[in-house]
Formats: sequence, structure tokens, C-alpha cells
Amino acid sequence: MEEATTRQRIVDALRGEPATPRELSKRVGVPTSVVYDHVRHVAKSLANDDEQLLVAPPECKECGFAGFDDPLSAPSRCPECNCERLAEPQLVVESR
Repeated sequence: MEEATTRQRIVDALRGEPATPRELSKRVGVPTSVVYDHVRHVAKSLANDDEQLLVAPPECKECGFAGFDDPLSAPSRCPECNCERLAEPQLVVESR
């Protein structure tokens, strides 16, 4: 039996159940930074499929800013208020 790749395990974990990169890291067993790299590739590979990766961008817990340039990023602080308390992006794979 063929073992699933990390990207396949990420897609399987995100089907219908939203997760943050940190939660995915625990589910799939890879570092959070690696999850961000894999999720970028997953988004591209699903672009030609009947599924899509949806991303709720990171959000500042202080002022509510969510207009980050790259929603698949791990910003260190809010560009509006410089707060370091940021919620991670939420990821989910859904059918089109």
C-alpha cells in the first residue's frame, strides 16, 4: 500500500474541517513553517481540480486588521497598530 504524501495528508485534513497552520502541523506531524510551504503548493494543484483551498486571512486581535498582502503568511505584527497578537489564517478545502 502506498503511503500518502505530506500534501495529500494536508488536503485530507482540510476537507470540510477548517484548521490553522499550527493545528495542521500537529495533525500531519510536520513543522508549522513546512505547512505554509506545502499549503502554497496545495492551492496551486487544486486550482485545476474540482476542489479549492479557501483561506481566511490572519487577523489582528487588537484592531481587527485583516488586509494582509499575502493571506498565506505568518506576519509578526499588525501593520496598522504594530500589535503582535495575530490570529493565524484559517484554511479549508471545499468542493467548487
